[in-house]
Amino acid sequence: MNPLLTSFDTAPFSQIKNEHFKPAFLKAMEDARAEIDAITSNSDSPTFENTVVALEFSGQQLDRISSIFFNLNSAETNEEIQKIAQEISPLLSEFSNDITLNQALFERIKSIYNQKDTLNLTIEQDTLLSKKYKSFSRNGANLSEDKKKRLREIDAKLSKLKLKFGENVLAETNKYEMHLTDKKDIEGLPEGVKEMAAQLAKSKDKEGWLITLDYPSYIPFMKYAKNRELRKKLALAFGSKAFKGDELDNQEQVLSLAKLRFERANLLGYKTHAHFVLEERMAETPEKVHSFLNELLEKAKPAAKKEYKQLEDFAKEIDHIDKLQKWDGSYYSEKLKQKLFNLDDEQLKPYFKLENVISGVFTVAKKLFGLHFEEVFDIDKYHEEVKTYKVYDADKNFLSLFYADFHPRKGKRGGAWMTSFKSQWIKDGENSRPQISNVCNFTPSTETKPSLLTFNEVTTLFHEFGHGLHGMLANTTYPSLSGTSVFWDFVELPSQVLENWCYEKEALELFATHYETGEVIPMDLVEKIKASATFQEGMATLRQLSFGLLDMAWHGTDPTAITDVKTYETKAFSGTNLFPETPETCMSTAFAHIFQGGYSSGYYSYKWAEVLDADAFAYFKEKGIFNKEVANKFKDNVLSKGGTENPMALYKRFRGAAPKVESLLKRAGLLSSK
Repeated sequence: MNPLLTSFDTAPFSQIKNEHFKPAFLKAMEDARAEIDAITSNSDSPTFENTVVALEFSGQQLDRISSIFFNLNSAETNEEIQKIAQEISPLLSEFSNDITLNQALFERIKSIYNQKDTLNLTIEQDTLLSKKYKSFSRNGANLSEDKKKRLREIDAKLSKLKLKFGENVLAETNKYEMHLTDKKDIEGLPEGVKEMAAQLAKSKDKEGWLITLDYPSYIPFMKYAKNRELRKKLALAFGSKAFKGDELDNQEQVLSLAKLRFERANLLGYKTHAHFVLEERMAETPEKVHSFLNELLEKAKPAAKKEYKQLEDFAKEIDHIDKLQKWDGSYYSEKLKQKLFNLDDEQLKPYFKLENVISGVFTVAKKLFGLHFEEVFDIDKYHEEVKTYKVYDADKNFLSLFYADFHPRKGKRGGAWMTSFKSQWIKDGENSRPQISNVCNFTPSTETKPSLLTFNEVTTLFHEFGHGLHGMLANTTYPSLSGTSVFWDFVELPSQVLENWCYEKEALELFATHYETGEVIPMDLVEKIKASATFQEGMATLRQLSFGLLDMAWHGTDPTAITDVKTYETKAFSGTNLFPETPETCMSTAFAHIFQGGYSSGYYSYKWAEVLDADAFAYFKEKGIFNKEVANKFKDNVLSKGGTENPMALYKRFRGAAPKVESLLKRAGLLSSK
């Protein structure tokens, strides 16, 4: 019996073998097609219930299988899973097209959509109907047959290209090791980092220390290693991922993805891929995105230049560095930060034991939203490191299952993300609750120390948990409108707003205790964290804007004439560059957010959501960071509502007004005082 084709509540990971996936996908697609046929062959006149709702709840087994498979392909993959993904993705793409290009189904949806004003629908029903109609019209339902055929070809190619892009980046990350045997080479590294590097070397039967491109290894080395040549070597290895002209090179993937996306948008009647994407975003148009990014650029650039000059002077003063390079940035920034604020990550890490931070984020969620987290040990999981929790509200009602997976390993892609194994919905009077997962790559424990997080890792944990809350607190009727199924430039609000609690004394005192003594984090350190929060904010803002502008350069223009990825990227970065250009590196070839993930034409949304989060947190600050009234308004109008309404309407209902960009500029210290 194939476990994926049985009825299961939680994913039966221990029973699943790789050979189960393809047959399960094929059978689930066949069943879903039968459900679609039942809708189109219904002799009754099309109604909201027999067509729109029936379509919404079709293919649920396929959705569950897909979520299990693609989550494993991100968090616990291997060559066999990657091969299956390459086989399955075009089939899923074709299946999706079979639905959106199904003329009989579209005609039924269209007839309901054309009379929607007379149907007395709720706001959520109206949103669902509009979304379904647009999913057809925006994906080729109105095209001629030959254009539909070309659309199918493009979508099949895109699905394979995205997978190949991600596989190459992961392979490049896994492949690289910097093996050090001379003690001088690890000078400057904190004890915990040295121990982690020694432990890694030992696990591979090597003497000395191993440094890799995984963030917990790469970032501390760039920040603390005294040996400039080794920093350069590591930075170039990191920056040249999938840019070496070999079998793992992604330049062809980048060009093909950009050009096919552009052709697809043209086919559907849009000027560029960005015009297509942004029609369904708060920002609405590429022009508005450019205007938004350029407004912030204008405010941040003078501050960034000033900060860069300060850093350059500092490096020259202490180490006679004539020309600051990319591999010097983190190192001298950390030294300067220590000088200005007498603060460094190593002072803070003992107060951020992973288990304490997890307990802290749970406590913050309890104080804000009345949530209780209970660790359980009888839920099947895909790796022994995964922790599982049941989540309850203040009245002990079950809300969600929560999976948490915190450390790097070979089969796991880099970065941090939130995902789900099951959405939330209400059907036949039953509120079916979600299954949410946070996946991160944090500093692991060593033989002598538990997992102690950098402050950046603490904010990352809070960030992903904010996404998690958006999923856990979902309370909508339809799965496609539930949880994080919102406009892409709204989805980062819950995650980014939660990061703010990491800087507040009232929150830090709940969990930031020394892992050996139990001492609460001293107030002077809390003050230093707050004081240093805007350190080099101009440079950080410029960096983030450069990524948004690169994304828009690839997707907001006609890319057909581009032949050289690096040349094009360099031009896109020209207005935001501070450090000298390095010809050996290229960001685009490893920019998974926009070429593998869902952020194409959407990277600006991190900054867009920062405006929302700064404005939202200003409200909490005004009333008290654990104010129940404000927290309930945020839960009821943002977290539980998913994509049931226009996000600006939801935000205004929470805040009472539209967000102001000044809130962000003020928090970032970028408002020029007059």
